[in-house]
Amino acid sequence: MKIEVFSDVACPWCFVGDRRLERAILERPEVQATRLWHPFQLQPGMPKGTRWATFSEQKFGGVAQRQAAFERVISAGSSEGIQFDFETMPYAPNTQDAHRLILWAQGQNLGTQMSERLLRGYFTEAQDVMDLETLTQLGVEVGLERESTLSFLKGEDLRLEVEQSQSRAAQLGVSGVPFYVFGGKYALSGAQPLEVFLKTLDLVIDEEKQNVV
Repeated sequence: MKIEVFSDVACPWCFVGDRRLERAILERPEVQATRLWHPFQLQPGMPKGTRWATFSEQKFGGVAQRQAAFERVISAGSSEGIQFDFETMPYAPNTQDAHRLILWAQGQNLGTQMSERLLRGYFTEAQDVMDLETLTQLGVEVGLERESTLSFLKGEDLRLEVEQSQSRAAQLGVSGVPFYVFGGKYALSGAQPLEVFLKTLDLVIDEEKQNVV
């Protein structure tokens, strides 16, 4: 079963949603799931050096509103084993290079591992996911080769693909992430509850069985 995932490294709900999807897949061992990652930048024009505290306060309309939003995602993350740390994050990142790295890893069957590692690094370890050396090290941790990965990141390969993915998402009507497409047919928007992911997997499983018959 192909599961297409539109996601951004700077999206905490993507982290929550991906953990829930992973749990759903584990609860359906008969599913041979292949996840295909599509870049989606929530802030494609984000200038480097933008402080996280400043950006998040402006985004949510003030300190109190920001804290309320954080508390919601912290609570959701805790139930999925994620310890969000919004206080130590230095920058609001431009995630283009991080997305390039996910696509590079996906070409080596490591896309899911790379996305998970980047989300964990950014949201729980205050890693700078704009820094090429940091990105390289995170890539090495999931199985990528250091020198070739750093050389790739210093170049321009897959930059156009990231931009094209953004355009394709807009054509499909994707305006926010996470966004999932199951079996090329069933779409889910947002970090849905586990039960919703399970029901969607079951729909595709039933259809695949009928097609075999």
